[in-house]
Amino acid sequence: MAYHVHLCSSHPSLFHDRHTLSSTPKPRPTITIRSTAPRSFQSKSSIHLNHVSLQDAVTDNTPKPSPSRHPDGKTASSSKSYVWVNPRSPRASRLRKFSYDSSLGDDVSEQDAVVVLNNMSNPHTALLALNHFQKILKQTSREVILYNVTLKVFRKSKDLVGAEKLFEEMLQKGVTPDNITFSTLISCARVCALPAKAVEWFEKMPSFGCDPDDVTYCAMIDAYGRAGNFDMAFNLYDRARTEKWRIDPVTFSTLIKIYGVSGNYDGCLNVYEEMKALGAKPNLVIYNTLLDAMGRAKRPWQAKTIYKEMTTNGFSPNFATYAALLRAYGRARYGEDALNIYKEMKEKGLELTVILYNTLLALCADVGYVDEAVEIFEDMKNSGTCKPDSWTFSSLITIYSCSGKVSEAEGIVKEMSEAGFQPNLFVLTSLIQCYGKAQRTEDVVRTFNQVFKLGLTPDDRFCGCLLNVMTQTPREELGKLTDCMEKANPKLGHVVKLLLEEDDSEGNFKSKASELLNYIGSDVKKAYCNCLIDLCVNLDLLERACELLELGLSLDIYADIQSRSPTQWSLNLKSLSLGAALTALHVWINDLTKVLESGEELPSLLGINTGHGKHKYSEKGLATVFESHLKELNAPFHEAPDKVGWFLTTKVAAKAWLESRSSPDLVAV
Repeated sequence: MAYHVHLCSSHPSLFHDRHTLSSTPKPRPTITIRSTAPRSFQSKSSIHLNHVSLQDAVTDNTPKPSPSRHPDGKTASSSKSYVWVNPRSPRASRLRKFSYDSSLGDDVSEQDAVVVLNNMSNPHTALLALNHFQKILKQTSREVILYNVTLKVFRKSKDLVGAEKLFEEMLQKGVTPDNITFSTLISCARVCALPAKAVEWFEKMPSFGCDPDDVTYCAMIDAYGRAGNFDMAFNLYDRARTEKWRIDPVTFSTLIKIYGVSGNYDGCLNVYEEMKALGAKPNLVIYNTLLDAMGRAKRPWQAKTIYKEMTTNGFSPNFATYAALLRAYGRARYGEDALNIYKEMKEKGLELTVILYNTLLALCADVGYVDEAVEIFEDMKNSGTCKPDSWTFSSLITIYSCSGKVSEAEGIVKEMSEAGFQPNLFVLTSLIQCYGKAQRTEDVVRTFNQVFKLGLTPDDRFCGCLLNVMTQTPREELGKLTDCMEKANPKLGHVVKLLLEEDDSEGNFKSKASELLNYIGSDVKKAYCNCLIDLCVNLDLLERACELLELGLSLDIYADIQSRSPTQWSLNLKSLSLGAALTALHVWINDLTKVLESGEELPSLLGINTGHGKHKYSEKGLATVFESHLKELNAPFHEAPDKVGWFLTTKVAAKAWLESRSSPDLVAV
């Protein structure tokens, strides 16, 4: 069953609002009679009751030609016909008896007043009319009806303040509000985008003896959701499902949104499926809300499915649709999909906002799209509607820095300063990374000092970047960076200093490294541990590298590096840096050697999983480097043709190779 309940809309029908009176409106005099039907079909019965005016009839003594002919005698083509009657003629007096489209006198019925007020749109005029009717009406069966119809005029004008003042007047005059009074005020608050006010009026109903109906309850699901009271919205929704209330698309959209805000993305999809099961058809707003929720959930594949269903059902994407898709693809690093949406928007002439441009540029920085980022940046500057902000420049600097393009990165920094934006810590971190790639140690130190001159405080990411730069710096220049590191992060600086001194007779290195890794944030633990191991490998400190790997395993920084099944033993290196991966290989080879020495049998197959990806700013990946290193070791591992990133060998080949090694102890990496 399809449900179509429009909770926010005005209700033109008196019967829909349950304002019904049995008396028949009395005809009122008029001077001008209008009809959309041909003159031959006009009669007293064709006069429409909803054409009620409070304005005085317009009198005009100037003779006018018949509406059926133009002044030149030609027949008019208009479907409307008009009859002008001299107001002084006897005919005018007779016609006044049958006209309802004129100003009202003092002899009016309650139904007359309701009809007039219901057709008004100006709340100030409606108040004057209400006061007039209250003075002249001799008998009123239910005065609350007149107030309710007047309140709807305020709703049409989105004037909640005026509506609330009228409600206070009702109470002062002793008029008791009913359900229609409150439902009108609630819907007025909704159309004014004031959900908290809607909640306030809803919660007043019991104190006036009013019991909300299911239409009002459904409206309140939306109002509570928009007001941030999710628990109440969900409770009402549960009741709506149990009692089978009719829920409009606006409320469904709000439910999907509040599930998304609360992080329950499966709840968003459940509401969507329940909506379809009830026969209610999704509209474009619901599709856009779902797409936005799937973007927040980092489920771009579901966003794709919903988008396809939307277009299949005949909906054309609008700006909100494209924006939701861009955010969804950007968060999930779906580079090609995001660029395709961007191109489609440009083809349709849709202008992007600064936020959407920045989303695209951040995506390009994440996946290494250098040329595409430059094109988008230029398009943004030439758009005439958007100007780059600090985030825009930061993304461009990051892209150039990761690519090692020093002059281009410096050019963007200059452009950023000219645009009135001072480099922040994020920008300076990227610059340090850029100078480190180019092995320009003096510029790294200069940029580091700039951080303190600007009054900025180095964070974990900044220190991690500086540590990464040290893994790329020649040994003879590391001392310049050690001083910087001690100033930025004393704990990290002390661990690095212990590495460089190479004399750990007191055994402080492992304890200090453990103290550091327990101290820093969980989001940078693996990065720090990887870099420290890389630094050890570069300095030929294999024993220290093994200590750090062991420490990383004990602190759950690394997990499942080695795995065993009855048929295959594997070394999993996908999440490791090159130095950490080489160290893990060294430990694994020694473990396999000890297995053979103990007389234990190896499985039929042994494998090394490096992953098939490459570095986003380099053509080389871990697999490429490992393939070369395994050849240097003369190891019998070969890349599997059907499993990208896997190097496999048999039990027989592995045993022969391990036994041929001269020393079962430390193996050089």
